[in-house]
Amino acid sequence: MRPFTQIAMRALAVFVCVLAAAGGASAAGYPDRVVTLVVPYPPGGGVDSIARVVAAKLSDAFHQQVIVDNKPGAGGTIGSRAVAHAAPDGYTLLLGHTGTISINPSLYVHAGYDPRKDFAPIGLVASMPVALIANPSFPGKSIADVIAFAKKQPGKLNVGTSSLGTGGYMCAELFKSDAALDVAIIPYKGSAPVINDLLGGHVPVAFSVLPPALGNIQAGKLRAIAVTSKKRFSLLPDVPTFDESGMPGFEAVLHYGLLAPAGTPKDIVDKLSAELRKLVDTDEVKNRIHFEGGDPLTSTPAEYAADIDKEETKWGGLVRKLNLKME
Repeated sequence: MRPFTQIAMRALAVFVCVLAAAGGASAAGYPDRVVTLVVPYPPGGGVDSIARVVAAKLSDAFHQQVIVDNKPGAGGTIGSRAVAHAAPDGYTLLLGHTGTISINPSLYVHAGYDPRKDFAPIGLVASMPVALIANPSFPGKSIADVIAFAKKQPGKLNVGTSSLGTGGYMCAELFKSDAALDVAIIPYKGSAPVINDLLGGHVPVAFSVLPPALGNIQAGKLRAIAVTSKKRFSLLPDVPTFDESGMPGFEAVLHYGLLAPAGTPKDIVDKLSAELRKLVDTDEVKNRIHFEGGDPLTSTPAEYAADIDKEETKWGGLVRKLNLKME
């Protein structure tokens, strides 16, 4: 048995060395085949649009095709879970979003991934504010007016949002909690139905990301009362922030970033991160992100990891406080 054991040990040693060499070679030559960028939502939305810009620019930078693969379902958890469980080789990536990374792990009973443990953050791409938007017939012109209206008529103010657990919905819950208001939050199936009912006067105010509403705001058909970002949104410079409007420290922006499965070699992550920062800093990508209703945002992998921790603590904590659950 002893000679056999020695042969087995030598074979194992050779196998380990081959694996190590292969890992080093794949990292040095990365990418040498098609890379898949998973979008956990259907085509056509904000996450999809940003992902396609990132994919196109990474394809140019690496001289290797980066394709977008839409894997929608369960509020983005299906696609996110698929990437979390994919091979950690840099060939399957995720366009992450506050909803999938910071909200869903606490909201969904069977999300199937841990945002801190199951992903290797590569870098942030963009931030997108949510806005409190009103039908022109609503008498309130400011956050103070909205709060006064709600307090004068408890339970009477209907606030439209996108579906339960989305960024718009959670912003409404955060506003309701921080301002200690008794309002009725009305979740719709998406942003477009919210804006349609807001235009029709069926709900007086709504929390929404800006792309579905921006044209109507600029045309005067809707009125943006305030944005949830720290700074004013670049395309609506006259609209104040919540912080400026009497709610100091209130911030509720959606973050977009690129992630790989946990265990992806650090040099691959660093290579992707460096290229991502370069492409986000180009005028073309900045303009595209502005067009989609956001602002460009860059980071190192470590900074994105810290952002994930901070955002999950904030939004996951609110989900747990409200005892929100989805199957």
